[in-house]
Amino acid sequence: MDLGASLGVPSVQELARSLKDVPDRFIRPELELDIVSKDESVPVMDMSKLVGGRDDEEDELAKLHAACRDWGFFQVINHGVAEEVILKMKADVQEFFRLPLQEKMEYARLPDDIQRYSASHVVPRGRKQDWSDFLYIFPQPRDGRNLRFWPRVPISFRETLNQYSTEMEKLNTALLSFMARNLGLEPEKLQTLFEGGRQGVRTNYYPPCKQPNKVLGSSPHSDLAGLTLLTQVNEVQGLQIKRNGKWIPIDPIQDAFIVNVGEMIEIMSNGEYKSIEHRAVVNPEKERLSIATFHNPNSNAVIGPLPDIRGKDGKKQAPKYKSMPYLEYMTERLRQKKKVYDEEGKPENPAHQMKLHTEAA
Repeated sequence: MDLGASLGVPSVQELARSLKDVPDRFIRPELELDIVSKDESVPVMDMSKLVGGRDDEEDELAKLHAACRDWGFFQVINHGVAEEVILKMKADVQEFFRLPLQEKMEYARLPDDIQRYSASHVVPRGRKQDWSDFLYIFPQPRDGRNLRFWPRVPISFRETLNQYSTEMEKLNTALLSFMARNLGLEPEKLQTLFEGGRQGVRTNYYPPCKQPNKVLGSSPHSDLAGLTLLTQVNEVQGLQIKRNGKWIPIDPIQDAFIVNVGEMIEIMSNGEYKSIEHRAVVNPEKERLSIATFHNPNSNAVIGPLPDIRGKDGKKQAPKYKSMPYLEYMTERLRQKKKVYDEEGKPENPAHQMKLHTEAA
């Protein structure tokens, strides 16, 4: 029986342990044509230079602005998140993925809820599946939590996730204030739009693969959220971003967070900041684990260019994107994504190709 030919497997982690050959469902021959370049590296921001009124604050703000505008990705160091919180989260994530499959499947998906433990995504026949498992939870806001998806083992997981998600929310808020300043807005402008918004935490497990150059841990995509904060659990490189037609690997700096601009920030910034296509590759010998935290606006927000955004010349810009209420935007955006997913099933169609924007007449 070819387990890879079914509509989905319960765990790629288990599949990787039991098979000698990678099933065709995961094989992507087109990857041989991709160009991977190590000639460039994403910018690194030192957050300690952005607080406390340091003399070099303006220089670091300018670096942040250029990173969001030209790259859509950067690494942030000296971010103020306690090392103990990060290490506990990493340890608990590793322990969770070591659990027997039967225990992890207790957190499988329920109808009408996208929170779950799962093997990548259940995909239509003909579409290639990602070489990964994940656990996806909404930790914030607190009153929206569904503890049915919060692991009880390890016993510390729930408290660890509570602490970690709270720290991620604080870091996200600080970064939004710096970005707002760079866009000519009041520092609290973006913070207000994201205050009380839904936060998603996705812990990813990428098993080692005997044919790493023929599979992907995560298909090319851009993020729907405002900002994504990523930490590498075990420092195994795998994240790559698309830049000038080439894939650029991101080598994680110890204790740094990798930050990327999501689609909603691109729209709110009127295209000044860019949401960039990225993917995850896998390792032939080592497992890779990561924790991605997505931050979304609150339900009262309007997704569209902010009226006071100014261009490089300091003048207000004509809107390049249409505006709509957040909930309406999410409904339409997910409908478009599902249409491509169901009807075309092409992993090379990243999310950013479906953005809801129109150039102003």
